[in-house]
Amino acid sequence: MSNFLERIKERAKADKKTIILPESMDARTFEAAEKVLKEDIANIIIIGTPEEIEKYGKGYDISKATIINPFTYEKTEEYLNLFVELRKSKGLTYEQAKEQALGDYMYYACLMVKAGDADGVVSGACHSTANTLRPSLQIVKTKPGVKLVSAFFVMVVPDCEYGANGTFIFADSGLEQNPDPEKLAAIAACSAESFELLAETEAYVAMLSHSTMGSAKHADVDKVVEATRICKEANPNLNVDGELQLDAAIVPSVGSSKAPGSSVAGKANVLVFPDLDAGNIGYKLVQRLAKAEAYGPITQGIAMPINDLSRGCSADDIVGVCAITAVQAQAMNK
Repeated sequence: MSNFLERIKERAKADKKTIILPESMDARTFEAAEKVLKEDIANIIIIGTPEEIEKYGKGYDISKATIINPFTYEKTEEYLNLFVELRKSKGLTYEQAKEQALGDYMYYACLMVKAGDADGVVSGACHSTANTLRPSLQIVKTKPGVKLVSAFFVMVVPDCEYGANGTFIFADSGLEQNPDPEKLAAIAACSAESFELLAETEAYVAMLSHSTMGSAKHADVDKVVEATRICKEANPNLNVDGELQLDAAIVPSVGSSKAPGSSVAGKANVLVFPDLDAGNIGYKLVQRLAKAEAYGPITQGIAMPINDLSRGCSADDIVGVCAITAVQAQAMNK
């Protein structure tokens, strides 16, 4: 386990939060729950019927978890009424609310968080990103003052001298398909804040491109240049620069030759990709070829921490994201 994750787990244990795992139809949920509870990282709520718990949880010690059967739980009525209230402008009826919340536990989990009965949700082992985020945006909604919800991966690269001892944030690598300059600037600012919360060190944000400081001309480059300008203007104290090629962003010798005078070149630890294709390909390359730990997609910009998982995740990945979610919840409660 990396020092990064050890530290996150320590912080999670210091002020324990309650995290919901709604995917009771996947054995990885129970394996992860057992580990989280054994390590005392967080309190765990699993949503499911006795039949689901019996079928998929067999062989795992989840005796310390809170199991909630939404069909019989005494607060279900309260949650359904809350759902109707939140979506009344969209014409949601009680019957529709019931069908959605009991048919998809992610909706139920978000209602529990909204009602103040849990601090965060981790889902996505067997649901798409859209199915994880739609309920959270409908029910929990965005954080006040935040322009958009985006997603990042925390990448921890073994034996790496770049970034913060091999720790980086890659954004947006999970959600925003083709952000315009304003959105890209917002992703950069949010990602810096997330990096400083999780890595406990100063963020250096590189706005990535196939060009460094005007070396290539293209509309895609212009987008990154404009995003950098907007981000600097809105966040004068942030270390952010661009456009930078990846090597100029993280390798000191390349940074000083390609972008002399840049405050970020050669020491970037937050990598902002121009679009989702680049971000998603980038994180998977580093995960598979450099054997990096990849935690995410972690969301930023939602009013409470609701985090997604890659469908190829392991139980240990779920444990890591639970710990990160707990640390995000601590920060939100302050």
